[in-house]
Amino acid sequence: MTGDSTPSHSPALRVPTFTRLFSTRLRINLTDKRSQFDHTGSIFIEVHLSGSADLKKKDLKGIMTHSNYERLTATDNAFLIFETPKLHMHVSSTMIFEAHALTRADGGIDFDRIKRATEGYLHKIPRYRQKLHFIPIENHAVWVDDKNFNLDYHVRHTALPKPGSEEQLKRLSARIMAQPLDRSRPLWEAWVIEGIEGDRFALITKLHHCMIDGNSGVDLAQIMMSPTADRSLPEIPPYTPRPRPSRSELFRDEIVRRVSLPLKALEGLRAFTDETDDLLAELTSRAKILWHTIGAGLTPSETPLNGQPSHHRKFDWLEVSLDDIKALRRGLECSVNDIVLTVVTGAVREFMQLRGVDPERISFKISAPVSVRTEEEQGKLGNRVSSWIFELPIHEADPRKQLNHIHSLTQDFKNTNQALGISMIMRVAEWTPASLLSLGAQATNGPINSIVTNVPGPQFPLYLQGAKLLSAFPQVPLLGEMGIGIALMSYNGRVCWGFNANPDVMHDLDLFVELIEKSLKAMGDLCGIELTHRDSDRTHLPKRDAAKVASRNPSRVQRL
Repeated sequence: MTGDSTPSHSPALRVPTFTRLFSTRLRINLTDKRSQFDHTGSIFIEVHLSGSADLKKKDLKGIMTHSNYERLTATDNAFLIFETPKLHMHVSSTMIFEAHALTRADGGIDFDRIKRATEGYLHKIPRYRQKLHFIPIENHAVWVDDKNFNLDYHVRHTALPKPGSEEQLKRLSARIMAQPLDRSRPLWEAWVIEGIEGDRFALITKLHHCMIDGNSGVDLAQIMMSPTADRSLPEIPPYTPRPRPSRSELFRDEIVRRVSLPLKALEGLRAFTDETDDLLAELTSRAKILWHTIGAGLTPSETPLNGQPSHHRKFDWLEVSLDDIKALRRGLECSVNDIVLTVVTGAVREFMQLRGVDPERISFKISAPVSVRTEEEQGKLGNRVSSWIFELPIHEADPRKQLNHIHSLTQDFKNTNQALGISMIMRVAEWTPASLLSLGAQATNGPINSIVTNVPGPQFPLYLQGAKLLSAFPQVPLLGEMGIGIALMSYNGRVCWGFNANPDVMHDLDLFVELIEKSLKAMGDLCGIELTHRDSDRTHLPKRDAAKVASRNPSRVQRL
């Protein structure tokens, strides 16, 4: 093999003999660069379960050691599998700051200081200096340190023509979101955007979903920023990248991992049974949950909010008071998530009507990601997320009935742990064949109509080198034929809505955002609450004529 010391004519790979539990047969030939195996080109391994005696972990000790890389979990690896040239699996956020604390004498933003501060935080998030490497034959990804890491490639600087408007910033955010991340480098970017009207600048972050989910992302934002206006620069510890593993090392570890899979399966089953009072009832319940979830994700309706994927993106946002949302929660006696989903239901229903489609004849399914991250896992990189998948009640015209329907659904999901059905598949996929990973991936990201995700953020101001963060608008990736993805993040008394869209499908995204505002007002009317804040940046938008909107895309309406 190129780059390692494997002899040109190696004996069969030696692995531990588990005579008490397994009989194992391997046929492996490491004679050329391609690590050929049998005549089919696939790994030939037979593992026969032949007894029930204990297999101690010390039997594997010293055989599979990989301190110089980390294997992606099945869930994280799935986000790489989902990616296509038109569907990029990265998340993004457009954060707007007060500029004066970082304004240079010449009026520009002190970009060098931001980059210098970022470099001082990197040792706390080592994944930001790691890139993908792949196991031979298996093609499963691992994280390895990037010995050629260059911060200049990741932290970038540009400007809007002064005075740059929020509409211009939205267009720039959409263009950045539409570009893929370079898989030959660590999978993140940060863009400093200056020139925004009102003495502001923006930071647009872009991070591949295989690295992080929304809940852990909030933790990382707090690492990169400070709860005080302190402008001290952190020290920069020396960076010593670990040597990249050779192909033979990766392959050897993968063989040993596969040989150990039955042991891990038994350990997982033992732990599961120890924690479960009624094993049969629990397995039956999870199977029903999983069947319902997969079924919900496989047959979405064709709608005006769905269409063929595009290379391009359109981005819009909305900001409302968190106090308003909390008042609605108290007045309507439901959760914040129930309110969000009901607001989206009302907007989707009216949007379809304006496109000339009867919502009572449409099934509109959404995925609502749910964090299954434990307290011990808070702050760690990687995905601990599953999904609720269900139909929005767009057939209901009454907002109260919409809310009651959604509240009933979410309570059922909480009581039955529906998210654990998919989560269980993705965890099982760590020690089962890749075909099961595909099933879990299909269940988690099947052909649903949209994504609606709500991430709680810090309710105190954050600062970047003294510059106060004003707003943070999240963006979620689009899957399949989704025309729009909706993400919310609460921050410092505000709720920031981010709408990422396919412009070929949602050419009138601004109309949809207006309908979100209208639906919010309808929720307030249910309990006599007048919302205290309107998004001032939307006042310039022209009001729509319903007939013109309905006739804008007649061929699609006719097809529906």
